[in-house]
Amino acid sequence: MEKQANEFLSRLPANLQRCQASAVKKAIAGDNSDLISVRNSRNVASKCSVGVVSRMLTSTLRIYEPISHCSEKLPLLIYFHGGGWTFGSINSCSRYCDAMAASGKVKVIAVDYRLAPENPFPAGLEDCINSVLYAIENSDSLGIDCKQISLGGDSSGGNLAISAALSDKIVGKIRSLILFYPVTKAFADGSKSWNKYGVGYGLDSELMTAFNDAYVCDANPMDSRISVGLCDENVMDKLPKTLLIAAGRDILRDQGVEFEIKSSGSVTRIEFTDAVHLFITVPGQDEAFAKAVELSLKMF
Repeated sequence: MEKQANEFLSRLPANLQRCQASAVKKAIAGDNSDLISVRNSRNVASKCSVGVVSRMLTSTLRIYEPISHCSEKLPLLIYFHGGGWTFGSINSCSRYCDAMAASGKVKVIAVDYRLAPENPFPAGLEDCINSVLYAIENSDSLGIDCKQISLGGDSSGGNLAISAALSDKIVGKIRSLILFYPVTKAFADGSKSWNKYGVGYGLDSELMTAFNDAYVCDANPMDSRISVGLCDENVMDKLPKTLLIAAGRDILRDQGVEFEIKSSGSVTRIEFTDAVHLFITVPGQDEAFAKAVELSLKMF
């Protein structure tokens, strides 16, 4: 994975992270024109695999189904895309959602939740919770086994998956979580990984700080619905079975380590030591992506 990750990093535009951070900061100040451009540049769907069909259920929910099992009741993965709560879409996570459905084991719903800073916490989280309630309420017509609903997400999407699973309306109704390098603390944590990988590894600390500021807005970053790693032990005990796949060279690595330790056994953390952030949504780290899909499918 190291060679692919290094080649991936070498192809990233030198000022990309700084430009994205600037766009988020400008949007926080009231001018979202640059941020809209960033969103549009990442809003490109991948084609469905042979044997997979996708369709819009609502204006914000897209389902991916294996054609041979469309009419059967299958487990469901509801997926929340990454992008620092500020960009990304159901298109940016389409490659992963399609790959999961192509297995024939699971249907996948991708969620287009409201984005910050125009819609800061708790707007996006509320949309994610409502997507789960929608799936449960419509499970029969969608061919979903409502007792086998899992939530997944990468980076900020992983944060939303954890928070949704622990919310009052959803807790106890989720079979499992599938997380990729999730944000568990929405503030600069000062960890070794934060300091070591803060520049040049796919997610710079300047950009992550801008993401945090946009999403948290006037809320308290220590709110455990935002910084899910701060949940007390009684809440952590309510976590369903969780797979956390981490990138070894990532500022969020140590957050994931702490989250696994605090979970007291419900979280299984697997680290791709040489991988960097973004391997789920941005092409270029194909080995890490394929292994992530393989491990994900073992949860079903």
